[in-house]
Amino acid sequence: MRLIVRNIHKYLSFFISVQLLLWTVSGIYFAFNKIELVRGEQYRLTNFSNIDLKEIDFKIPKTSNIEIKKRLDETIIILSSDEDTTYLNLDGAPLGKISSEMALLIVKENTTLTPLEAEEITSPKKGSEYRGRTLPLYKVVSKNEKDKLINVYLNIYSGEVTAIRSMQWKIWDVMWGFHIMDWRERDNIDNLLLKIFSILALVSSITGILLFFRIDFKK
Repeated sequence: MRLIVRNIHKYLSFFISVQLLLWTVSGIYFAFNKIELVRGEQYRLTNFSNIDLKEIDFKIPKTSNIEIKKRLDETIIILSSDEDTTYLNLDGAPLGKISSEMALLIVKENTTLTPLEAEEITSPKKGSEYRGRTLPLYKVVSKNEKDKLINVYLNIYSGEVTAIRSMQWKIWDVMWGFHIMDWRERDNIDNLLLKIFSILALVSSITGILLFFRIDFKK
């Protein structure tokens, strides 16, 4: 019986060793990199502005959530529910998309980055750095003080900075894909492969403990 357990442990450990190494390396990377810096929070600026609610010149309809924000010098109203999101001006009229010039100015005023060019993104792409964000949006290629390129993503209606993506984030994203064994989309933590290897790793650990303590398998 001891020989069977030893062989299970040996061959199982060899089989999952590469993934165990990837789990360890990615886990160490996560531990030594602050998620706030990975997400580019250090590039954001906090701008405070006074909003006079008396300027709202229409009756706001019932909705799940109401936000009043600034889009450059313009006050806008965001009405959101489970079904959709509506962007209005102070008169209750629907807002149009921001222009590429406005996108560049928003990045300049709301981050420490220097904007270079803006591109409208309209199509989803699996595994992209803007996945999970509402489309369409603007991708503003920018650079930091070290002249490293940083991509800033903006809501195309509100101008809100929805994501900041640097090389550090891209490395984190690859490591995350290794960690959850979803190398293509890097989002699905409920995949079958991860479950199988997790169970195999558990079996390998248990057999290793049994061998370490030299449990008598004859009983």
